Amino acid sequence: MSAAAGQTWNADAYARNGRFVADLAASLVDWLAPQAGERMLDLGCGDGALTQKLVDAGAVVTGADASPELVAAARERGLDAQVVDGQALAFEDAFDAVFSNAALHWMKRDPDAVLTGVARALKDGGRFVAEMGGAGNIAAIRGAVHDVLAARGYDAASADPWFFPTVADYRRRLEAAGFTVTAIESFARPTLLPGDISGWLRTFAQAFLEIVPAAERDAVVADVQNALHARLANQAGQWTADYVRLRFIAIKTPRQ
Repeated sequence: MSAAAGQTWNADAYARNGRFVADLAASLVDWLAPQAGERMLDLGCGDGALTQKLVDAGAVVTGADASPELVAAARERGLDAQVVDGQALAFEDAFDAVFSNAALHWMKRDPDAVLTGVARALKDGGRFVAEMGGAGNIAAIRGAVHDVLAARGYDAASADPWFFPTVADYRRRLEAAGFTVTAIESFARPTLLPGDISGWLRTFAQAFLEIVPAAERDAVVADVQNALHARLANQAGQWTADYVRLRFIAIKTPRQ
């Protein structure tokens, strides 16, 4: 995950409110097709739940995440994990593959530096397989947060921590960084949440809440929940987040 301004991570809350992030990535691991003995970087490894699956497949995996709290949780699993800013990767020609799930959209400050660093970290011909939020991801949730904060006099745009590109934009960025894109797609994936939207907001939208005085945050969460209830909650009280994912495979072009 990214150390986006205002966003910190609690490993217990992430496991409670965000375990679906790793659980829904099985088909992305199929795209990666990890092989025994391959050296891999899991960029934005979080608490290591998905990293463990790569290790179980026989790969030699280094986890990297900007959150010390989540890296500590990954290390508790016995994984090799390091606190690393994905926008300043220092690895060179080290990996057969770089994998990333639900992390690249947090690296908003300099997304092109992320791709340059990934290319540098890969061996020639190495593959970069990733999934991130794409254009339109959580549009309803994001819009409600912006509207509620604006009504209270806060500038949500200044706190918005996410980068959700289109397929065309991200293909261009990958190619500019020296990749050949062999597959790229965007698709809607409505995602059932483990609880109501308040847990999601307190886990994933913390950057917005940080611009609001602590005494006002519960009211902001309640306002957002009320604004979204008719659209994202069913009659049984189950909430579904309006996810849109961007997924790709890109190969590092060998240097001439």
